[in-house]
Amino acid sequence: MKNTFLVLAAMLVSLSLYAQEKQPLLTGTVTISIKNGTFDSDLTLHDIPPLKNYFIRLNSGMNLLYFKSKKPGDFLINYDKSLEDSTSTGESSAYYFADNTRKGTFLPESLQLKYVGKFPVVKDTIADYSAQDWKGNIAFNHNSVRADGAQSAWYPVLYDRDKDKAFEKVRYDIEVICADCSTLYVNGNLPVKGKSARFKSEVPQELAIFCGNYDYSNTGGTYILNPDLDKKQVEEFSALINTFKKYYEAQLRIPFEQATVFISTTPTSRKNGWLFVSYPSIFSIGWGDNGLKSLFNPKIQNWYRPFIAHELGHYYFGNYKVFNAELGDMMSEGFAEYLALQLTKNVIGKEVYTKKIQEKIDDLQEFKPHVVPFGHIKSATEYADRELYVYYYAPVIFSAIEKEIGEKLMWQWLAKILKTETTYTNYAFLCSTLQETLQNEPLFEKIKKTYFESEASVDNAAARLLHN
Repeated sequence: MKNTFLVLAAMLVSLSLYAQEKQPLLTGTVTISIKNGTFDSDLTLHDIPPLKNYFIRLNSGMNLLYFKSKKPGDFLINYDKSLEDSTSTGESSAYYFADNTRKGTFLPESLQLKYVGKFPVVKDTIADYSAQDWKGNIAFNHNSVRADGAQSAWYPVLYDRDKDKAFEKVRYDIEVICADCSTLYVNGNLPVKGKSARFKSEVPQELAIFCGNYDYSNTGGTYILNPDLDKKQVEEFSALINTFKKYYEAQLRIPFEQATVFISTTPTSRKNGWLFVSYPSIFSIGWGDNGLKSLFNPKIQNWYRPFIAHELGHYYFGNYKVFNAELGDMMSEGFAEYLALQLTKNVIGKEVYTKKIQEKIDDLQEFKPHVVPFGHIKSATEYADRELYVYYYAPVIFSAIEKEIGEKLMWQWLAKILKTETTYTNYAFLCSTLQETLQNEPLFEKIKKTYFESEASVDNAAARLLHN
């Protein structure tokens, strides 16, 4: 009861973050079958902002019965699909409503959708599995369904094209029904034992879900859904997570406001294993030592723990502050990885940090000719290789900048990025926050010239990190 009260109190406190802009409210019912791989949804989106240039994203596997305006008026709406949703990751279709002139658009204040979807169910990994699994997959395995919100778009996600802003975080009041489940979980609530439950949140959340037949643990305010750890490991895991969180809180002076929920599950493929975050949920997908057990394997724990640190870093970069524009993906992932590197150096071990920096620099050598420095990026497509750009190149550059300005100013810069309001988190934003932090024009110009705009930025960073 005490932990439940603390979680709910934290949720109420975080309402202040959203006081200036009311997020849409999602209501209705979702009926799921993990045996049949089905969704049957009757949902209504309320308090929709008056956008003219927008899309409504919905997973392409969902078959619509209708869109219906509920306010103003109660009537069915003819819809169109667009192929111009360039910021989508491909899982969703983009819908919009033309007005009576067919030259503009119409968007009601309240919109009802009825739709159904059927997805493959992976029952084993011998003959009945997929070639790949990924974050945006609506994944049914032998005993559960897993879906994030933003990428899978299993519920309607409004997207403001003018501001490059997706409204995947919504207030919600929904009923989830799953007759062949024993436990239900919706991001932002606590897990519920049962076959149906009503989930509510006045704090906007991305509606990641994990429903199926599993147990869960709660130790020290850290929840693990479907744990594959013994009691002692659960206690050690909780202590480790709290240590990581306290480190970030001390450096950035921004507290974690909700209990972290770790979800352990298996992929629909045979070989994929990874982590992703829909805060406060962190999903760990993998078989055997590709899951949370890796934290307790002496041979690989120092390899795996920085991944956990990275996902916790997304509480700040990706949740507390949402990034957009051409450098948004780089900043969200690159700064989260930089945080993980700092935690690795100061908590896990400096030798582990040094090895990771060297590995990143080594892996960038063949990529160097293709690198477009931050100041010259006009579109995220110019990253060339997204993984190398956001997880290797960006944190190496940030680590070199830290060497130039010192840890104290680096943490101040990160905090300023997180707390500065802006419409676009673009190159101008990156530069202005650094400039305001440094209050040193020659040093700012040096960093800009050496790391942000130089074609030799990889070599410049490597020289600063390895030889100074």
